[in-house]
Amino acid sequence: MKIAIAGGNGFVGRALAGELVKNNHDVVILTRKLVAPTGSGQLRFTLWLTDKANPISDLQDTDIFINLAGESINSGRWTEQRKEKIVNSRINAVKEITDIMNKLDRKPRLLINASAIGIYGTSLEKVFTEGDDNGLGEDFLAKIVRKWEKEADKASQLGIRTILCRFGIILDKQQGALPKMAIPYKSFIGGPLGTGRQWMSWIHIADVVNGICFLIENKDIQGPVNFTAPQPVTMNEFGKTLGQVIHRPHWLPVPRLALALLLGEMSTLVVDGQKVLPNKLLNNGYQFKYPDLNNALKNIFS
Repeated sequence: MKIAIAGGNGFVGRALAGELVKNNHDVVILTRKLVAPTGSGQLRFTLWLTDKANPISDLQDTDIFINLAGESINSGRWTEQRKEKIVNSRINAVKEITDIMNKLDRKPRLLINASAIGIYGTSLEKVFTEGDDNGLGEDFLAKIVRKWEKEADKASQLGIRTILCRFGIILDKQQGALPKMAIPYKSFIGGPLGTGRQWMSWIHIADVVNGICFLIENKDIQGPVNFTAPQPVTMNEFGKTLGQVIHRPHWLPVPRLALALLLGEMSTLVVDGQKVLPNKLLNNGYQFKYPDLNNALKNIFS
């Protein structure tokens, strides 16, 4: 199949593109800047979201669009300017993809769009599944995720199967949140963040890639899909397990107030949490490669 990936140069995009090419799919990466040759064979690059971009011809006969594009939510303090950039970058990316799909001679069969479990809001007691499809949160993250999903769901009005991947915290050795979370442990000063009782709904990068491939093949799945491991843990459990795996102590707590002073509103990403289960993946037969945290971290740090 021919698959276009927006955000294909990012953390998840690179891992996914490599797997799709390995599975003999033709992959087109949508990029704002061609930092390498335009590619050949099964992996190519085409410009989009720039004045010189005209991606329509390169994207004719595309079977699947995967949108992972947008400003990262955890790469800087949430000032009002940054909040606006986060929202606009993701909304604009979805709108552009919808516009491209609408102009193609043949509509694609599937749009997979990145979303986040932040849509559910935070809670120490509740368990969230895809059945909570209107989102329960009223904080900044919940509100903007609803906007992303509402825009992406317009593809379904074109008769395109649409899937909203609600990602939890994606674990990888080199990228994402885990390397930063491991720094204090490697310096022998690791410990629980905030109370430690908040939930952490995580997923190994391998299960992100395998899960997306699973969705491509299972044509009856649509709508929101939680991308979290079936065994979420509290932040305290996470820290203890991380310390054991890399042979470091878990002892020095970081108070919530200190994190709030350091990170501002963005501290909600680590001091608040939600217990999210991947019911739709499990009920459709997906088998997680790393369902439990201990094995996931052992694989990452081996």
